[in-house]
Amino acid sequence: MTNDLTLIIGANSEIAKALASVICDEGQLIVISRDVSFYQHETFKSVMCLSVPDYSEAAIAEAASQVLGEMKDSVIRRVFVCHGVLHNDACFPERKLEDLSADSFTQIMASNAITPLLWLKYLVPLVRSKHSCIFTFFSARVGSIGDNYLGGWYSYRASKAALNMLLKSAAIELARRAKNVKLISFHPGTTDSPLSKPFAKNVPSAKLFTPHFVAEKLLEIVKNSSVNGELSYVDWQGKHIPW
Repeated sequence: MTNDLTLIIGANSEIAKALASVICDEGQLIVISRDVSFYQHETFKSVMCLSVPDYSEAAIAEAASQVLGEMKDSVIRRVFVCHGVLHNDACFPERKLEDLSADSFTQIMASNAITPLLWLKYLVPLVRSKHSCIFTFFSARVGSIGDNYLGGWYSYRASKAALNMLLKSAAIELARRAKNVKLISFHPGTTDSPLSKPFAKNVPSAKLFTPHFVAEKLLEIVKNSSVNGELSYVDWQGKHIPW
């Protein structure tokens, strides 16, 4: 007898919090973040919280080891990697080439592409089994090369395109080595969150989604996804996005 286990990584994002709120009573849930204060509430009394000091490779490896120690009779069936940096105190999306900074580019690339792949690296050994496991990574439509008609946002676009390519390569490898694993690269749409706040004023109200709405749509996509050895690059409607 096994219990289904869900992991939410980068669990302090607004969509991650909404996901946890929806599924906290559905089975075993582990949330991983640098800040887990949101989960110190009666609602999440059954949720295990893992706090990490940072998202270095050493910290990710240690967190994966802790997850392994907590699994016991559980099987990881869903993993949501909710990392994503669009702007912070030191970085903001570039409007022109002159805005490009090597330091900012490196920081955005590390957060949006390298860190998610490191989670995959250390978690795949934990999910190899006869049971299917679906990994969802938060990408963005602006990471699409074919859908780029506006330009700009050099670092963010490049980091999400890089994430998609990394996951595409991983999906090809895992189709041979871990046939029970499915990868999804997910575009949540423009969500009412700190990440999108500087740009929300230009978004029609009907296209500015609540985190709960996005969480529900994502869970539906995961539920209806088949483990086919391929990477799916989809939006919140489940529609495929051109690479």
